[in-house]
Amino acid sequence: MIRNDNTATNTTSISRNKLLGVAGVGWMFDAMDVGILSFVIAALTVDWGLTPVEKGWIGSVNSIGMAVGALLFGVLADKVGRKQIFMWTLVLFSVASGLSAFATTLTVFLLLRFLIGMGLGGELPVASTLVSESVKAEERGRVVVLLESFWAAGWLIAAIISYFVIPADFWPIEGWRVALLITAIPAFYAIYIRMKLPDSPQFTVSAEAKKRSIFQNIRDVWAKEYAKSTFMMWVLWFAVVFSYYGMFLWLPTVMVDKGFDLIASFKYVLIMTLAQLPGYFTAAWFIEKFGRKFVLVTYLIGTAASAFVFGNAETVGVLLASGMLLSFFNLGAWGALYAYTPEQYPAIIRGTGAGMAASVGRIGGIFGPSLVGVMLAKGYDYGAIFAVFCVAILIGVAAVVLLGKETKQTELR
Repeated sequence: MIRNDNTATNTTSISRNKLLGVAGVGWMFDAMDVGILSFVIAALTVDWGLTPVEKGWIGSVNSIGMAVGALLFGVLADKVGRKQIFMWTLVLFSVASGLSAFATTLTVFLLLRFLIGMGLGGELPVASTLVSESVKAEERGRVVVLLESFWAAGWLIAAIISYFVIPADFWPIEGWRVALLITAIPAFYAIYIRMKLPDSPQFTVSAEAKKRSIFQNIRDVWAKEYAKSTFMMWVLWFAVVFSYYGMFLWLPTVMVDKGFDLIASFKYVLIMTLAQLPGYFTAAWFIEKFGRKFVLVTYLIGTAASAFVFGNAETVGVLLASGMLLSFFNLGAWGALYAYTPEQYPAIIRGTGAGMAASVGRIGGIFGPSLVGVMLAKGYDYGAIFAVFCVAILIGVAAVVLLGKETKQTELR
């Protein structure tokens, strides 16, 4: 929830830039894991002979874990604090990711991807909530979008690792196993977070939050005062996550299916990933100048248009251009989404509200990747598949336009 006064947000013992750096590096490690997964799926297709449906299930199980983690850790963040949950989730996904390098069957790999997903799903909304509550209103949106920009850095690292490591010969160890071992490094970073990162000032001063039950917080997210915002956020999150994971987890595979070899596909996806950074930076500038709704609507429409062209592209030039625009607009929209979500609720239920919205979104992430596998198995081409994602994105745009409220430079309470 917000109020339209000029009261400054409480300051913490950590500077804005240091807070952004500490939280952002954790965010970057999240992205590195998700990014590597898209390349690992392409490699496992060769090593394990996965079917399209099995490939889709890897992404879907990851999202099932994210849905559970977002809900569980979101509500816990309103009980035990943002910092503690940020650390727990980082350790969970890092350790499970490292263990997944030793998986010898698809079943074991899927189980570990569920645990990784729980950590990822819990960390992202909690981290954005913590940062939102710790900076001034006039720069809150920009800082949260810049936090999201670390996602692009993580994807870039994932693309570089995948390009050089996954195809390499580490006999008797496959390259994709070495890449997954590298993702276990963030577990050590959790120690630094515990020592250096203060909790949200809004959480630490709220004695009432500690007295409330988890179920009361969940119920209040749908109270009359917040019901319209909650419905809007759930539709938006579902549409964005459904389309993002459906498209981006399949990018290397799409390139292979369009006739490029595995190494060339990794190189092209790395180039596309570079376009995420200007997407974030422009969104960070626009979000305080024109508002959250403007950035969400504009960048989501750009995402839909780029996805339609990418799905129907046949030449390298069109694939690269549309893929770069897809990365630019989609990740800029993600930055605005994470800035917008915590602003819908008061501190007492902010973690719960953000976590529940993200959890509903992750349900979309379950269906997106598996839908691609099913549609490919039934003979649909990528043009038809990406058209489905275009429609989903436009539904999210409609929800923001019709139900969303502008929260630019308003104080959280």
